[in-house]
Amino acid sequence: MGVSIYFWAGFHLFIFIMLALDLGVFNKRAHKIAVREALLWSTIWILLALIFNAFVYAEMGRTKALEFLTGYVIEYSLSVDNIFVFILIFSFFAIKPHYQHKILFWGILGALVMRGLFIFAGVTLINRFDWLIIIFGGFLVVTGIRMLIQKETAVDPEKNRLVRFFRKIFPVSDTLHGDRLFVRQDRKLYATPLFLVLIVIESSDLIFAVDSIPAVLAVSHDTFIVYTSNIFAILGLRSLYFAISGIMSIFRYLKIGLAFVLTFVGTKMLVSYFHLEIPIFISLAIIVGILLISILASLIIRKK
Repeated sequence: MGVSIYFWAGFHLFIFIMLALDLGVFNKRAHKIAVREALLWSTIWILLALIFNAFVYAEMGRTKALEFLTGYVIEYSLSVDNIFVFILIFSFFAIKPHYQHKILFWGILGALVMRGLFIFAGVTLINRFDWLIIIFGGFLVVTGIRMLIQKETAVDPEKNRLVRFFRKIFPVSDTLHGDRLFVRQDRKLYATPLFLVLIVIESSDLIFAVDSIPAVLAVSHDTFIVYTSNIFAILGLRSLYFAISGIMSIFRYLKIGLAFVLTFVGTKMLVSYFHLEIPIFISLAIIVGILLISILASLIIRKK
């Protein structure tokens, strides 16, 4: 069943209104996002996603609603891994907390475009060439295993190819200029280090999309479901970052849980090619169970 153009238009209108309120009203001035404020916004975005899920249930039925919820949980949980990288990037460039919200805001706008292109291309390819499920599934299993055995995440923005290429074609100022991305000095336009941070954030999200989008495609081949669950998870990522960035070290087993989630989702994709479907509600239960176990293990097992 095709999704009406009015659903697509209504969804994007809602998203852009929320983003406009976010930057233009609630965060008009650059300020440090407190944990309490971040938790409030995290709750708001989760509630909005659940309300949208109820809309999907009413308009498209139980199966589509479960697909959206499972896709949302997968994408939201995998986005936690982005937070590790964001922390390293902001630390490397010594970006003050006051300016981090604006960078993540513009990063989300770029992610809306990039992930949209990825999702539409992925769904089209899978629907046309079903054997690609094996490639995507195998890729997720390998990624999960690599995440399981990889000990640390290393990020060196100065080695980022996009940053190095940008420095060659455009002058970059030596210091920050508040929350400005560009500044004019001696009648010449310069990019600020804050713009370089935005480039690194965007390229990092592109890399994460290569993992997360196939994972959601294992749950649903409906473009609308995959896209909307992805976008809702991304929108909640900023507030989640400010809410738990300071206590990420506590959840040291969460990365192991995410590795098992990717491996399970990849396996689900592989067996589906041979018409061995795992019911969506069982998949959701397994994914949530893995995440809960990893979080509880982090809280209960003390670090030596």
